[in-house]
Parts: sequence; structure tokens; C-alpha cells
Amino acid sequence: MTLAIIGGTGLTQIEQLNITGQRELETPFGAPSAPYVLGELNGQSLIFLARHGNPHRIPPHKINYRANIWGLKQLGATEIIGVAAVGGIGAEMGPARIAIPEQLIDYSYGREHSFFADDLAHVTHIDFTEPYTPSLRRRIVQAAASAGIEVYDGGVYGCTQGPRLETVAEIKRMANDGCDLVGMTGMPEAALARELEIPYANISVVANWAAGIGEGEITMAEIEKNLLTGMSNAIALLQATVLSATGG
Repeated sequence: MTLAIIGGTGLTQIEQLNITGQRELETPFGAPSAPYVLGELNGQSLIFLARHGNPHRIPPHKINYRANIWGLKQLGATEIIGVAAVGGIGAEMGPARIAIPEQLIDYSYGREHSFFADDLAHVTHIDFTEPYTPSLRRRIVQAAASAGIEVYDGGVYGCTQGPRLETVAEIKRMANDGCDLVGMTGMPEAALARELEIPYANISVVANWAAGIGEGEITMAEIEKNLLTGMSNAIALLQATVLSATGG
């Protein structure tokens, strides 16, 4: 079993992680965001990918999601956890909170969102009733409970286009649609993993209240402060998830 983790470069700061190398790949869909970092923890093979590149330079709507996921498949990834900074909409989704969403709504547009697009012998549809693999979600939630890490089990992730943040009216619409979280990278990442039959789940780290939910303007200083705590807990959660799978 090989777990792939997609997120920021800081996610390789897992305690006891042994980095074993890097791999640069070219896929039928072009180059991934960055070289894949290979590692091992407690006998578990891990692959890390910096979604926005290393250094962080690729905006959400320009990420080559197809190359990223295809490359993970090439490297033998058997499950994927996507870690993402998000805005909080629901009352339970305050800054620095971690949520493990169970549903999503896609508001993005113009992205290459399927491997089944050109030169097809037949049209392919995937079942996406549950966009996040239930068994992988449960393992993350159970690992959090065992490690004493507080997470919100559930919620709806709304994926917007970016790179700008949303307006108050847009967030009101999303709230009316049932969204609890707002991010910019959750799709088509989740759907592409499903197309390649790789189990996928999301760890959302709330960086700020979404527009109109909190008071005043959203600042990068506020986001960075909340992410220090939230991402630290996310790294601990990833370690706990790996150890729970390996019996460590």
C-alpha cells in the first residue's frame, strides 16, 4: 500500500518520516506541479506532491490536476489524501479548525476535469455519489480520535475558481446551497482520483472565516497565523493516520 499526500511542501515535516528520494515525471497530460517526494514511515510507503509547486507559484486554476493524479498512479499510489487550506462558512468551521468533508459542490470552470476527454472509443461516466471514499474518511476520523486531535467529521466543500477570494454574495449563495467550507483546489482532484479508481479523501484546514462570515476584510496575516496551528495539527493527523494503518 502506498499513500499519496497532496498539499503544501510543509507536509513532509512528519516526525520519523524518512525521505528516500525524488521523482520527476512527464505524463501524457504534461508535467506535474513539482517533483514527487518519496518517503517511508513505520513501513508505510508515502508520496508527497506540492500541489502549487515548489516554491508555491501555481495558482489554483492553473494547476495541472490531470498530470498530478496520473503521475501518482504511475508511481503506484493506492490512496490519496488531499490537504487544503479553506475558508469557513458553517458555524462549526472556525479558523484553525480541521474538517474531513463528506460532500462537495463544484463551482470551478474551465479546468481540464477528466481523463476521458479525447480520442474515446466510448463515453465514460463515473459514479460520484460519495466524492470522498468512505473507508478512507473513516480511517482519518478514527485516527484523529485515537490521537486526541479534534476534527469535524463531515461537511460540504465548495470549490471555487480562484485565485481571488469570494464576495459576500457568493458566500451567501454557497451557504444557501449547503456549503460549510470554501476552497479552490478540491476539484477536479477528487473526480480524477475516482476516474483512476484511487481512494481519495480530503483534510480541510480552515484558514479564515469566509467573506461576510467574520468581521472586516480577510488578510494574509490572519490566514498565515491560523494556518500555523491548523497545519501543525494536520501533520500530526497524517502521521496518526499512517500509524493506524500500519499498527504503529
